[in-house]
Amino acid sequence: MSLNLLVLGGTSWLGGALARLALDRGHRVTCLARGESGSVPDGAEWVRANRTDRNAYEAVSQQAWDAVLDVSRQPVHVRTALEALAARSQHWIYVSTCSVYADDSTPDTDESAPLHEPWTGAGLASAEEYGPAKAACEVACRETVPEDQLLVARAGLIVGYGDHSDRFGYWPGRLARATESPRVLAPPQDSRLQVIDVVDLATWLVTAAESRTHGVLNAIGDELSLGDVLAECTRAAAVEATLVEVDQPWLVQHEVAPWGGAGSMPLWLPLPEYAGFMSRRNDAAKRSGLRFRPLADTVRDALVWERELGLSRERKAGLSSRREAELLDAVLSS
Repeated sequence: MSLNLLVLGGTSWLGGALARLALDRGHRVTCLARGESGSVPDGAEWVRANRTDRNAYEAVSQQAWDAVLDVSRQPVHVRTALEALAARSQHWIYVSTCSVYADDSTPDTDESAPLHEPWTGAGLASAEEYGPAKAACEVACRETVPEDQLLVARAGLIVGYGDHSDRFGYWPGRLARATESPRVLAPPQDSRLQVIDVVDLATWLVTAAESRTHGVLNAIGDELSLGDVLAECTRAAAVEATLVEVDQPWLVQHEVAPWGGAGSMPLWLPLPEYAGFMSRRNDAAKRSGLRFRPLADTVRDALVWERELGLSRERKAGLSSRREAELLDAVLSS
């Protein structure tokens, strides 16, 4: 059965993947987006609109929608969309984040774990207020949409082809450069992490629209170790590399930032304060149909994207070649 779907977005990463997959499955797709991140997939109707404008939803507010899919992180955008469209939609899917959880230190928690206090500011929330802002978006959805018509998908770290954060992609990109720099500085390889491939997430969300899946679900992959990821990156790059592993005290001593951003060690998180950040339960989402492609596929797609962007480019996350060389000299001379 072909559905009439409205994607609030559709020109950027996850929104574009959602629209493409829905079109491939025979659904009618409309994307409401500014277009600053690109264009919508071929076959989708494009309603150009800025969600901060008062009349942003005027062109889509009189239609009946089988499902609306929203990925926004701004409470004001989510609230205005709900006001304009909730009564016209049979199903509402909001892509939230595991960053709404207040406790990052306790492993193996499920969807009942305590959340951040919702952001209550005016206007647009800053990047530093991401978790509380997403919590406020969830509140707005629950207050407006009946429980049996609402899916809140709390996504984990989304990875794969098209990722502009450089956090996951740093590693396949760095291993691919091992032909030039074979010694690779690495954090503890037993570090635990969870990711979700953008294709797996988008596929599940479209399936959820088809099946009217509802509830609050952690949309995140099974636990991996960083060693698993580095081994797969090495295979994908088809290189010989020497991993120079350093421990947490050494990284702290040498002022290497965790997780992301310039000068960071991507995907590494300090313990014990972040022991639960990438160790959350996903069994409810798997029971609802969430499935995962092999890690090799995710790494392969990420490496294709890294090569397209340029392996030697300046990155948003990770160590520059010069900084890594300095750190390698420090650890090997100690």
